[in-house]
Amino acid sequence: MADQADQADQADQADQPAQMLPRADAPTRHCPPGSRYPLLPGVRSRLVQTSRLTQHIYESGPANGEPVLFIHGNASSARFFEELLAALPDYAIYAPDLRGYGASEAKVVDATRGLRDFSDDIAALVASLGITRFHLLGWSLGGNIAMQYTLDHPQQVRSLTLHATGSPYGYGCTHGPDGAVNCDDFAGSGGGLISPQVRACYEAQDFSADSPFSPRNGLRQVIVKPTFQFAPEREDALVEQMLRMRIGDEFYPGDSVPSPNWPFTAPGVYGANNALSPKYPNQSALAELRGGPPVLWVHGTDDALVSDLAMADPGALGKLGVIPGWPGEDVYPPQPMVTQIRAVLDRYVVNGGNYSEEVFSDCGHAPLLEHPEQFRALFTAFLRSHRS
Repeated sequence: MADQADQADQADQADQPAQMLPRADAPTRHCPPGSRYPLLPGVRSRLVQTSRLTQHIYESGPANGEPVLFIHGNASSARFFEELLAALPDYAIYAPDLRGYGASEAKVVDATRGLRDFSDDIAALVASLGITRFHLLGWSLGGNIAMQYTLDHPQQVRSLTLHATGSPYGYGCTHGPDGAVNCDDFAGSGGGLISPQVRACYEAQDFSADSPFSPRNGLRQVIVKPTFQFAPEREDALVEQMLRMRIGDEFYPGDSVPSPNWPFTAPGVYGANNALSPKYPNQSALAELRGGPPVLWVHGTDDALVSDLAMADPGALGKLGVIPGWPGEDVYPPQPMVTQIRAVLDRYVVNGGNYSEEVFSDCGHAPLLEHPEQFRALFTAFLRSHRS
C-alpha cells in the first residue's frame, strides 16, 4: 500500500506532466506514469502530444483492429477501463485520461463552454492518432462527453455506448423528463455540490479508508454497490488514480458562488462539475440528431450517483432530510435522471435513431467492473452488430 509521502510525490508529478513524464515516442512502460502498479498483460501506456495538450492514453489490441475509444468519468482515470482493455484483444482500443486527470496535462476546463473543452480534446487526440471513424463508450461524466462529441462530430461515431451516463440535462437543479430548471441561477448544481470534507481528503492525498469522505470510501460506497469487493491491489491501483486528479477551484471540485436559493450555492465557471451544470449547454439536442449512431445504454439498478433518487443530488438529499431546509417537492424535487435519459433517447428514436437499454441488477455505478463478463458479452455483441 502506498504511503503518504509517495502519494505526495505522485501529486507533484501530476502537476507538471509535460515536463516530468516521458516523451510520447518513449518505449511502453510496465507501469503507467506516476504509478507503482504494473499494467495487465496486453495493456500499454503512452503520452500523445496533440494540438491542445499532452494527453496520456491507455491502449490495447492491434493497430489495424477496429478502433474503439473509451471516455472515463469524474474522480477517476482511464485506468478504470484496464480490465476491459485487456479482455478485448481484437480491437484497437484507446482510453485517454481527460485533462486534469490521471497522467494527462492539467489544463483548466472552461465550464461556460459546457463539455466542449473535453470534446475538443478528444477531437485533437483522434486527429493525432489518425482515427477517422470509431466506436465510442462514455462512463458517467464520460457519457455526457461522449454525447457532446457525437453532437459535434456525428460522422465519426460508428456506435455510442452510454455506460452509467449522466443526464443530458446535467447534474442538479432540474425536474421532470424534459429537464425544467428549478431556479434561475441554477442553485444546487456545479462545484458547490462537492463536500468540503471530500476536497480535504483529496488535498491530503488520503489513501486510507479512515474517513467516510476519502476517495477509497467513495470507490467502495458510491462508484460500486457497497456489497462489491475489489481485489486489494486492484483497489489500490484505482485509488492511486483517483488521487492523481488535479484539485482546486479551477479543477475539482471547481468554483461556486453564493445563492439566495436553496441549497444556497450556484455554479461557477471552472472545472468538470460546473461544466455539468444545466446552466451551460447540455446534451439533450442528441434527441434531434438525424442519422446518428446506434446507442447502447447500460446502467445498474442500484446506482447511487445516477438515478431518479440519486444520493448526490441535493433534491434527493433534501427530501431525505440529509440537507436541512429543503423547500419541498413543489420547489426543489429530486432530479429524475434516468427518466430524463430515457426521454431523450425515446425522442432520438422518433427522429430516426435507435437505442437499446440494458439494466444490470444488483449493480451500482460500474456495470463493467461489477459484472465484467456480462458487460463484455453485451458490449462485444453490440460492437459486432455495428462493425465497419
